[in-house]
Amino acid sequence: MPSPKMRVAVGQHPGNDKEYLDFALQLGCEGASFQTPDIKGDVKWDAADVKAYLAPVHAAGVKVESFENVPNHFYDKLMLGLPGRDEQLENMKSTIRALGEAGVPILGMHWMPQIVWRTDMGNYGRGGAYVSVYDHSVVLDRSRDSEIWVARRDERNVNLKDTFTRGSFVKLGVDTLTVDQMWANFEYFIKGIIKTCEESGVVICFHPDDPPAQELHGIARILTSVDNLERAVNIVDSPNLKLELCLGTVSEMDGENSVMDAVNRFAPKNKIAYIHLRDVEGKFPLFKECFLGEGNYKPYEVIKALHKHGYTGSILDDHTPTLTGDSAYGHRGRAHAIGYIQALIEVVTNH
Repeated sequence: MPSPKMRVAVGQHPGNDKEYLDFALQLGCEGASFQTPDIKGDVKWDAADVKAYLAPVHAAGVKVESFENVPNHFYDKLMLGLPGRDEQLENMKSTIRALGEAGVPILGMHWMPQIVWRTDMGNYGRGGAYVSVYDHSVVLDRSRDSEIWVARRDERNVNLKDTFTRGSFVKLGVDTLTVDQMWANFEYFIKGIIKTCEESGVVICFHPDDPPAQELHGIARILTSVDNLERAVNIVDSPNLKLELCLGTVSEMDGENSVMDAVNRFAPKNKIAYIHLRDVEGKFPLFKECFLGEGNYKPYEVIKALHKHGYTGSILDDHTPTLTGDSAYGHRGRAHAIGYIQALIEVVTNH
């Protein structure tokens, strides 16, 4: 069996359809990640349903790299510390066991009750490419709430970029949540599920908060700096707790400084489960998404550092600018990013 190596996988899609699997194979990607996959279940996933979902993936010869996110309502009470969180914890443990039984090696998650926010979408990218923008001054002005775009995967519209829906906030049931409360809830969750992860052979990993604001409309966010990411992966000492390292979000923190800090800090410790390789121009409180190579950091230097530290996981393109004539999924923009990353890996690793 060949040794694992750094590689590109397709991602950010909920389905197991032929078009998605063909896209992976035609671009030379051996594996795929599945974003909040379309698996039935109101409060948890069962192994039989996960296996049924993966059957066409295996039949196509595509490797299952990871699942990214369960539905938010599977664990919203856990994030918020509300009554019912103990039941959600047991259901999450059951879901993790189902993933292990079905052969899913990694579950990526976030700890953002309000999900991802942007404040504008438009043809602001290179050559008029359609990109998202974040301006924290809009968020601070509550009279402008209707301008905010929220990534609502539970309200998917196939015609909207990255599932962003304007003015559709997640209903939380709480008005405020402090940093200390968020950390306490996170620790409760990690300590509650880590043994199940180890027994099931499933790595659980967490996405940085996007945007990396200290709070949004009264709800604190905690995975907002490289130091906080380190605190998160050290809640328990386990090889099954890692980071879903979105370098675009880390770039929003402090640009190239935070990106290279994160890569050089976590890759040598084998604390990166997989990577989102995208970038932004600018950083919090004002940034916009962009093409690889024109943002805050140098993708070539990232791939060099990952190779130096022996990283052997997958890399996903994540959000990409939407090109003229592109699909809502962004096939054109994603194909460009994937080819870009594949070339960097080949140059750096000589294979």
